[in-house]
Amino acid sequence: MTPMDDASGPHTPDDTLHSATCWRDKGWTAQVIKNEDDDGWAVAMTRDGESEPALVGPWTMGRDKKNPKPLDTGAFNTLVKTASEVLRRAEQHLEATLHKQLWVETGAARWSIRLDITPDEDEPWATLSAEDEDGQRVAEVRVRPDFRFTRTSALAWIEGGFQRPR
Repeated sequence: MTPMDDASGPHTPDDTLHSATCWRDKGWTAQVIKNEDDDGWAVAMTRDGESEPALVGPWTMGRDKKNPKPLDTGAFNTLVKTASEVLRRAEQHLEATLHKQLWVETGAARWSIRLDITPDEDEPWATLSAEDEDGQRVAEVRVRPDFRFTRTSALAWIEGGFQRPR
């Protein structure tokens, strides 16, 4: 896919541009691009400061059925909302992947067990921690980032006196 014009070059967040094929406003750039594989058009939404688009989706043909429909305020606002939602969902997914929690009940108590992964390029690691029902941290150990975090492994950790799992 290729851009329709060179408006996607370096810019400052204060730059505002409203053209038929490129809108830059509100911290986002919408760029209409030609789909090289067919006769269609697409629009790429890129957040300021990012090198890759957060969203690439189909774009409507104009009335001449050859050129793209021009960008306008309503379309741009909808694209910003959609791209922001895509990023929000990706962030939520990453958060859920890196931070897990479950509750485990033993005969004597109820424990909140957490696994928090620190994604380091060289040496990722994780922390396994336990809190009692009052929210007091009672144990914390460093574990491998691929630690199998299940109710069974959490119960075994509790029953083992919160010793570092092997």
